[in-house]
Amino acid sequence: MTTLTAIIADDEPLLREHLREKLASLWPELAIVGEAGNGNEAAELIARLSPDIAFLDIKMPGQTGIEVAQGIETETRVVFVTAFDQYAVDAFESEAVDYVLKPVADARLAQTVARLCKALADRAPTPDIAQILNMLSRVREGGTESANTLRWIRANRGDTTYQIAVDEVMFFQSDDKYTVLQTANGEHLITKPLSELIRELDTEHFWQIHRGTVVNLRFVASTRREGDGRMSVNVKGHDRPLVVSRAYHHLFKHM
Repeated sequence: MTTLTAIIADDEPLLREHLREKLASLWPELAIVGEAGNGNEAAELIARLSPDIAFLDIKMPGQTGIEVAQGIETETRVVFVTAFDQYAVDAFESEAVDYVLKPVADARLAQTVARLCKALADRAPTPDIAQILNMLSRVREGGTESANTLRWIRANRGDTTYQIAVDEVMFFQSDDKYTVLQTANGEHLITKPLSELIRELDTEHFWQIHRGTVVNLRFVASTRREGDGRMSVNVKGHDRPLVVSRAYHHLFKHM
């Protein structure tokens, strides 16, 4: 019988130890093959070890658990460890992405273990992480879209500050400490992280296609699938294709 493997990612060592001990008691057959103290370490472990399961704290230094999940290219199933409020938990439930609330309770973790065991035994497809993350970005009180959708961005290029209409942005990409926004007139840098921008953009027109890339659908000219399963999109007026992470391939199924 193949041994199932998992990693645990949390910036609090005591919480990692607590979860590890509870899993050892409830699921002794599960092998914890790595632990991470931040999101970057978690992403590296998942890419290197391809564990069956990743227990990801949502709020971690570096990449958040959600950002780590966005970048997963393996069949790893994600369990979010969260202190989020109820509206987010409801979104997790509706998309069948599992979660455990802090502090981790034996009964809830046992339920998670049972769900994981069944899903893995049935070879159920991994939940659609992209869909739940899109839902989380849209959920507001009362289930409505925020009226404060971003319309304009102030961006610098050299000594000049530009006022740019968001609709004119072809795509956004993370670049170290900055976010690059590409327009027909060139690149601009802004200091706001991509993870914050996503929450302010109109998700009907701006789709996240990779952990570090959000594209404006108005500028998508075509998509391309390679024989090895990779996908990219071609943007009008831009000569470099943008990579689509596997978690987001389904968005272009009918395009």
